[in-house]
Amino acid sequence: MNDAGDAPAARPADGPSQNNPSALAGAIAEVLRGGAVAALATLVESPHGVGAKMLVRTDGSRSGSLGDDALDESVAARAVVFLSARDEASTHRVGEFAPALGGWSAARVLFERVEPEPHVVVCGAGHVGAALARLARSLGYRVTLIDDRADFVTRGRFPDAGLALVAAADGWARAVRETVGAGRGVSVAVVTRGHNEDEECLRAVLEARPDYVGMIGSRRRTNIVLERLRESGVGEEFLRAVRAPVGLDIGAVTPEEVALSILAEIVAQRRGGSCAPLSSWRRL
Repeated sequence: MNDAGDAPAARPADGPSQNNPSALAGAIAEVLRGGAVAALATLVESPHGVGAKMLVRTDGSRSGSLGDDALDESVAARAVVFLSARDEASTHRVGEFAPALGGWSAARVLFERVEPEPHVVVCGAGHVGAALARLARSLGYRVTLIDDRADFVTRGRFPDAGLALVAAADGWARAVRETVGAGRGVSVAVVTRGHNEDEECLRAVLEARPDYVGMIGSRRRTNIVLERLRESGVGEEFLRAVRAPVGLDIGAVTPEEVALSILAEIVAQRRGGSCAPLSSWRRL
């Protein structure tokens, strides 16, 4: 029994947080490979030392420890709130435990979001698709451009080695499924040349449930494609997730302007933006 009587003593980390940093790195790698999201919590201020780390997944499971059961529970609960806020990193004071009972008097914890690298997949390498791929790359996104016409996805047209090019020789469906993967962190813009190509791409995309799905075209064209999918048994919940016509209404005319309207919507979805004019606060 410790000096605090019946109160439990702060326990040492039993996971990868302090004693096995390579195991924590492995847990992070597993999250990324699985296309999942987690929060990495690092103890940055406390009366009993700093530097301990704990990984908290969206399902509540944890790897590592900050050295105290009660603190771990408080941090795990706070991690869920952090992950829902879409912040990439933030610091919070967590827990107010009595030192006389052998716990933490206070702890400041840094939360960092762990998720796959943002990935923009562009289906269709025509004028709009090409402009969108280049624009997304200029903003630092990982970008993959897919087309079923091999001569449209060549290094002659796209010399940027950081832009991945996929020629869908075996059809759109297989190329899209392999590129989108588990869907986490992926935004897909379907900007192909016709109804049939749109439908084939969209059917494959919806199987993966990426974070964002948009399809170009007039209301009539997009409704035709969505109705075909509905008649084939695709659920209404999936179809409602499709942003069609794609992009924000900025009065776009040129391919570059259309690309800007699409990427603006992708950024807003990723960052939780409202798409309202920033100047609107002046009129409240």
